[in-house]
Amino acid sequence: MARLLIALLLLVCTGFLQAEPPPEAAALQRTMHKIIDAAEPSVATVLVSRSDKYAELGEGPTASVPGKLGMFSPQRFNQFGDGPRRELVRRLDLASPDTVPEAYGSGIAIDDRGLILTNFHVIDRATKIFVRLPGKNRGSYADILAADGRSDLAVLKMLNPPPDLKALKPGDGGKVRKGDWAIVLSNPFATGFRDGSPSASWGIVSNVRRRIPGPSDEVKRVKPLAQYATLIQTDARLNLGSSGGALLNIEGELVGLTSSLAALTGGETAGGYAIPFDVNVRKMIEILKRGEEVEYGFLGVTVSPEGRMHPRGVVVGDVAPGLPAIRAGMRTDDVVTSINGHPIREQEDLFLNVSAALAGSEVEIEIIRAGMPRTFKVRLAKSSHGEPIIASSRPGPVFGLRVDFTSTLTLDGNPPEGVLIRSDLDAGSPAEKQLKEWADRSRLIIVAIDGQPVPTPSEFYKLAAGKKSITLDIVEAIRDPDASRKRRITLP
Repeated sequence: MARLLIALLLLVCTGFLQAEPPPEAAALQRTMHKIIDAAEPSVATVLVSRSDKYAELGEGPTASVPGKLGMFSPQRFNQFGDGPRRELVRRLDLASPDTVPEAYGSGIAIDDRGLILTNFHVIDRATKIFVRLPGKNRGSYADILAADGRSDLAVLKMLNPPPDLKALKPGDGGKVRKGDWAIVLSNPFATGFRDGSPSASWGIVSNVRRRIPGPSDEVKRVKPLAQYATLIQTDARLNLGSSGGALLNIEGELVGLTSSLAALTGGETAGGYAIPFDVNVRKMIEILKRGEEVEYGFLGVTVSPEGRMHPRGVVVGDVAPGLPAIRAGMRTDDVVTSINGHPIREQEDLFLNVSAALAGSEVEIEIIRAGMPRTFKVRLAKSSHGEPIIASSRPGPVFGLRVDFTSTLTLDGNPPEGVLIRSDLDAGSPAEKQLKEWADRSRLIIVAIDGQPVPTPSEFYKLAAGKKSITLDIVEAIRDPDASRKRRITLP
């Protein structure tokens, strides 16, 4: 295939394409048709409204369930006649092919059951979403199953998916190389808002491990992933509306999710960017498909951009108390050379690999200390990044309380290992009755449940599952745990 494409390119450049195309050109055209025909039914137009008028009509989002936007039933309002209210209903009906959307993007089917992947910025602040696929009667209103602002990913759930929906064939975006051929299917300027038919373009992969154009705070550690060197760059131009489209390789496999953020940030570019379907992104998508929050890893070290350089890795500037690095035995001036086998050459590598390993996971960190190599096993905490999230599926309360990683709160000093009791105790629950007064005065950490340590929230929920009562060892999250008040309580 590579020889075929090179031969065709030479023919184009030298002007030898005649009325009767050579066999190489005809073969390439057939390949393109085959790829587009197979992928097109799985590429959607995502129509978005951010209007608050749905709530006025009683069809707004469900406040108690994150991401539940629901259907819109214009037939309910036939009594409005032809007045202004009827015109409002008409404009709010995203299912009508005549309704021009106020916001739009693209999406791709990642599950036969009606799950659509798109960019977070496409559906951010949405009050109603309609997904339209190519073909007759292949559209549906959709809920947001889960979304993550830091990775700029969102998974939608079609409420009435077409029975013939097929997920795109996944490829490995981590193996994409500069110069690979690429095909893009997306909906620039919402061209498919009436019939759902995406537009096709093709080109090559211009580069890999690119950052999104636009301002970047290089001092800020917890940045959107697009500000790290993660993106695929292609010379296929991606205009507004192309966000959430499919980047396919010459085998017809999905290797990236296209993004037009360059246009949104004012960047001038002849091409565009895509989030690669590499091992890290696929792991995040699987979490979003379950409706859960993507919880990024956190090590607890600092690295100054002006800090000392080392030819074999990144020098640790400081190690924070009470966090995974210091608990594992890491120190200031350690040189981090790899994380889970991935080489660390600059601070971007360090923070990206820690984040992508995800909270609660155990990673292997190789360092150099005083000229000698050492290896640590570190269980990561959770990064508090401040980007918006939507998660429709969360662990239920345990006797009225929920927990989180202690790293999500800026704590004073060196807290004990355990899980943080969240402040949203259920009203009237056993937990509120026994803990509210104490919790109002101080943040509380559960260090053990029924005598067993609980280093992560998942361990807490696992140990509490199905029990009629639990005994908790609780301390205050203050500088000196030995001096803090401790209490053992039984719930319910």
